[in-house]
Amino acid sequence: MAHHGGVVRNVGRAAIVSNRRITGLTADVIGELVVEVGPLWHARHQARLASRPRKRAAGAGAKHQLVFVDRLLATLVHLRHGATHDVLACWFGVDRSTITRAVNEMRPLLAERGCTVSQGVRLRTLAEVVSHLGRSGKTGIIDGTEIRVRRPAAGSKGREKFISGKNKQNAVKSMVVTDASGRVLWCSPTRPASCPDITHARQLGLIQLLADGPVVEVLGDAGYQVLAAQTGGQVVTPPHRKFKKNAPPHWYEDMHERQRKAHSSRRIPVEHGIAHLKNWRALARHLGRREHMSDTVQAIAGLLSHQQSIDLTPGPRR
Repeated sequence: MAHHGGVVRNVGRAAIVSNRRITGLTADVIGELVVEVGPLWHARHQARLASRPRKRAAGAGAKHQLVFVDRLLATLVHLRHGATHDVLACWFGVDRSTITRAVNEMRPLLAERGCTVSQGVRLRTLAEVVSHLGRSGKTGIIDGTEIRVRRPAAGSKGREKFISGKNKQNAVKSMVVTDASGRVLWCSPTRPASCPDITHARQLGLIQLLADGPVVEVLGDAGYQVLAAQTGGQVVTPPHRKFKKNAPPHWYEDMHERQRKAHSSRRIPVEHGIAHLKNWRALARHLGRREHMSDTVQAIAGLLSHQQSIDLTPGPRR
């Protein structure tokens, strides 16, 4: 029976790796993840074992029901399709708690990887993103995105702060940064959705980073308009309406609309980047713990950017 279960699991593993629709990643990228993340997982596992007094002889005790590769694949399927732990447990032939433990171990490891820009270049902080944009001379595009979450329990402290002023739903918010190609460069840790986009940007230190770092161009929507003045014009936002009360000249409306559309067209790549992120169903609506959302967003951003680094690179694909 154990042998039969192993055969079924091997077949399932091959199907997951070979079909990009299941994980959103090619077999090459999954192979690189195994090589990169595997040693980190084994090191942390051994550190956990060494951190507590030994009660059994070395090598004794229950063995892992899921090898590292299966733990990684289960986590990828969970993030990509929002598959519940119960479904994954049936698929991999293990207990639900085993899947839960595997996802909780893998998610932070994937989040810590950062966003892949090119071979050997990773961006893990907003400071690194600003530095990269300055070195490459590229334009950055910022926007906030909201992810629906479960409503905090009645009577819990700060329950109302998760209600989005825009969608009137319980959500958390992340600031997404892409380049002009739509390549995801970074996603911030999440904040309650009641936090305005401009406040979130300030809390992340964007103003200071632009003041102290290289001169870069960052495109933002109307929610970031005040930042344009505070960053010496490095943050570029849609044009203000100069005639709010009095009727504008006949030519002004056409000019303002052309400028607004031109700016909106330049910002389209960040909308595409957010859409690609939301293709991972764990970001469409999150039904788990809100405490895991920052790791979930940054893990998916890292996985997507890794795949984009191959898809958006000119030349033959691997």
